[in-house]
Amino acid sequence: MEKHITFKRIAMLIITLKVLLILYFVINIPIHAGKSWDFNIDLNFLFFIIVGFAAQIIDGTLGMAYGVSCTTLLLYMGVPPAVASAGVHTAEVFTTGVSGLSHLYMKNVDKKLFARLVLPGVIAAMTGAYLISEILDGNFVKPYIAGYLLIMGLLIVIKSFKPIRFNDSIKYVPFLGSFGGLMDAIGGGGWGPIVTSNLVNQGKAPKETIGTVNTAEFFVAFFSTGIFLIFVGVESWKIVLGLIIGGVIAAPLGAFFATRIKPKLLMLSVGILIIITSLFTISKSIGI
Repeated sequence: MEKHITFKRIAMLIITLKVLLILYFVINIPIHAGKSWDFNIDLNFLFFIIVGFAAQIIDGTLGMAYGVSCTTLLLYMGVPPAVASAGVHTAEVFTTGVSGLSHLYMKNVDKKLFARLVLPGVIAAMTGAYLISEILDGNFVKPYIAGYLLIMGLLIVIKSFKPIRFNDSIKYVPFLGSFGGLMDAIGGGGWGPIVTSNLVNQGKAPKETIGTVNTAEFFVAFFSTGIFLIFVGVESWKIVLGLIIGGVIAAPLGAFFATRIKPKLLMLSVGILIIITSLFTISKSIGI
């Protein structure tokens, strides 16, 4: 499969899918919004732009935590959880698309790893989106995912202080893609922390790991968002638009920073970020 994958083909597919989704929104938003379609630029809208910008800088540079960062800040602002989750997933399609294109341009993507990762991730994410829309409670599984990620974060921090031995013979990639895609859709985030943390912990170079995981994330976000639109729909277009604008502006900067940060510092940053977000998720889940 990877023999037929080129940077150009991946980029063209990302652009095509983004255009199709934009056309869907242009046609359907006015129809569904009706008289409630009242858009104006205010402080809240500017805050949503800042949230999207900050979250994408973190995600593009470290390969994770867009969903966690956005959702955390939106909930802090009083946005209802369902609206926050739907808005973040929708915005993520656009931000990960720009981030993926940026990483492709800077050749941060491992095509073989991408081929092994993307299809299992997409299938699992679609399955997870359906389950959380119709059957499961994502809040129930979040603390267990966070506990697992906390352990992975600690391992990466420890490993960042040891001599780095890169290893391109990475194991369990389809399983990681499936698990990451499923948990991302069910838990409202987790693709980057689960997949990136495991690949880096196995010895994959951080720059290529982050670029590949970010690029694959576009397809995971796109197809899971399709399922969410079918079963849940998306409310509060002001939130979505603000996150998209901030994220699109930040996406090329994140890809640039990923090429400039030293591997050991990148590993340490990834580990610390995983630990912080995991502890926050656990404390929030148990009501601390």
